[in-house]
Amino acid sequence: MPHALHDDAIVIDGLVISRWSRSVFEHMHRGGLTAANCTCSVWEGFRPTMESIARWQGWMREHADLIRPVHCVDDIRLAKREGRVGIVLGFQNTSALEDRPDFVGVFKRLGVGVMQLTYNTQNLVGSGCWESRDSGLSDFGREVVDEMNREGVLVDLSHVGPTTSRDAIAHSSRPVAFTHCCPSSLKPHPRNKSDEELRFIADRGGFVGVATYPPFLPWGDDTTVEHCVEVFERVIDVVGEDCVGIGTDFTQDQDSAFFTWLRHDKGYRRRLVPGADRPVRNPAGLDDLACYPNLTAAMERRGWRESRIRKVLGENWMRVLGEVWR
Repeated sequence: MPHALHDDAIVIDGLVISRWSRSVFEHMHRGGLTAANCTCSVWEGFRPTMESIARWQGWMREHADLIRPVHCVDDIRLAKREGRVGIVLGFQNTSALEDRPDFVGVFKRLGVGVMQLTYNTQNLVGSGCWESRDSGLSDFGREVVDEMNREGVLVDLSHVGPTTSRDAIAHSSRPVAFTHCCPSSLKPHPRNKSDEELRFIADRGGFVGVATYPPFLPWGDDTTVEHCVEVFERVIDVVGEDCVGIGTDFTQDQDSAFFTWLRHDKGYRRRLVPGADRPVRNPAGLDDLACYPNLTAAMERRGWRESRIRKVLGENWMRVLGEVWR
């Protein structure tokens, strides 16, 4: 269904971790997505992450009619003009760095623009949100953040523990982000962020990407696109409309084996997330990556001003990425 505002706007998703294929890229293209932070590493070390990036480089060539690499914000504008989806490679963990902060620059030059410090548990950098004791950002972690600041890589704190997050926000010289999260005021969950955490990151120039992931939301499998707009409004009420964007956490076409791997420490050790490892049921109206226009339409039905819609769809992301990647 044609949608003039959505078609004209820059639309950026702060986190997609789908099962990559031409079908997924086609859905992203049909959804009018301008760019997305696409996960290429979670539990993997250096060598497997390099192999993942090599696969992405092959997909960029094979599907060049649909996707293009992003290294700077001008590449996102170019993707919009070309009618392609800009791919920002992103880590959901720093395990790929192993014990080498200088690897940040190596990965940056290969197109990695976002790195999450920890994924749910403890690593050399700090603690994750499912760790029983959050020990905070380590001295090694401070070196990693310094290197990310220097190289122009966005520090992501979505799965990071609250103490480690607070330390990283305070230490970083550039804006940092929760690229994909929901407010714990709507649903208490280890992955959700308190109003205090949201204000702390926003007050220091940081950014909040709002997830539309039903397990983080009070409506669960009954979540709709209208509910998702309520979540955006709740976060905007806390931090204002200038530092909020989209971070769906789309897992399109992923199977149960993927969720089993994701929800165990290091992919195979202790279980972190309770419950059945079944694929997530997406919100009604946001059933797949082609449905971003439905989110824009829901914002309009809620009476949002065009300026707010454009900010949340992508302009706010462009600003913060421009500050970090400069």
